[in-house]
Amino acid sequence: MTAVRDEDLVVRLKQRDPAAFESLLRDQTGKMLAVARSILAHEEDARDAVQEAMLSVFQKIDSFQGDAKLTTWVHRIVINASLLKMRVRRRLKELSISQLLPQYLEDGHRQDPGPPWRGGAGSGPDSPAALVADDESRLLVREQIAQLPADFRDVIVLRDIQEVSTQEAAGALGISPAAVKTRLHRARQALRELLDPHMRLDTES
Repeated sequence: MTAVRDEDLVVRLKQRDPAAFESLLRDQTGKMLAVARSILAHEEDARDAVQEAMLSVFQKIDSFQGDAKLTTWVHRIVINASLLKMRVRRRLKELSISQLLPQYLEDGHRQDPGPPWRGGAGSGPDSPAALVADDESRLLVREQIAQLPADFRDVIVLRDIQEVSTQEAAGALGISPAAVKTRLHRARQALRELLDPHMRLDTES
């Protein structure tokens, strides 16, 4: 979508123009379904997530401020709908951020650094989501992201899954770029803690 068309479409969506919603569905449903399929193993779940996401778009369009691209906003909704669907199906709990962040000693070192990750991932890129390439590991990362509190899940979805800029993420979330960076750092730390038991080398063998 061009910026002009994007702006015009948002105005029409906020006016509850049926043709505008039909246009959005026509342009985005295929892409949204592809996103949902990348997270959910079952086709029925992916289609349900897209339907739920489109209902959320209809209900929440008035909250869209235009500080980010409409497609970024829409895709974040479908990703979160997919993660919620995964959490419900797998009976995963949403955890508090305080119980997920690593603990540090007075000298600044981690209280329990633990053994290194498989493939040397423990010292890899800053984002845990960037440490995996195969489908099985990608599914594992999505499962752990699904357990993050909504505010932290949103920021890691935007920055590490959708790969939007800090500025655009700030616009999409309605917070400052500095808050995005702080929240993302904590979200990545929490995600590492969730992934740690699955990614550690087997030091007993």
